[in-house]
Amino acid sequence: MGTTDHFHNRHTTPHRGGFLLYATLIHITPMTYEAEVQFKFDATFTPKFGTSSWTDDDYIPEEHYLITAPAADLNAKQYFKLFERFMLCVGMCPSSIRSGAMSLVFNDMVLEVEQRKICEEYDITMNEDLDKKYEEWKDRDALWVKMNSHYKNNFGSEPKIKGDIND
Repeated sequence: MGTTDHFHNRHTTPHRGGFLLYATLIHITPMTYEAEVQFKFDATFTPKFGTSSWTDDDYIPEEHYLITAPAADLNAKQYFKLFERFMLCVGMCPSSIRSGAMSLVFNDMVLEVEQRKICEEYDITMNEDLDKKYEEWKDRDALWVKMNSHYKNNFGSEPKIKGDIND
């Protein structure tokens, strides 16, 4: 079998050099990936004739919004930022947007373990943990009072400054 076409002849083992050349060509060839995400909003307003005209001035007869972004490398936070801009564009209130985002985490369908991960990441205390947190604060405050008393008893008080509030 004197053929040099190693890739099409199934009975011949390919020469290592040919395989390396083939593998190298695959890795050298640049691969492109393009993706785009779009948010589109179209609205029209048709006034009712025979009604007061003051409401007609409050509406734009036709609105079209198209927000696009390259989506190949967007992470989850960037997608939310993009969607936040879209919702602002169509008239949503910023506090409603934030409330909607939080409802994705803090609802009955999300495991408590996952909710606690988010709380830890953003230094948030869940309502169930407020009693424990309150006890920690009381202990911390009591320790502070004890340390302050120890300082005053052993080292005296701070020197008086003329014009001080406690003069």
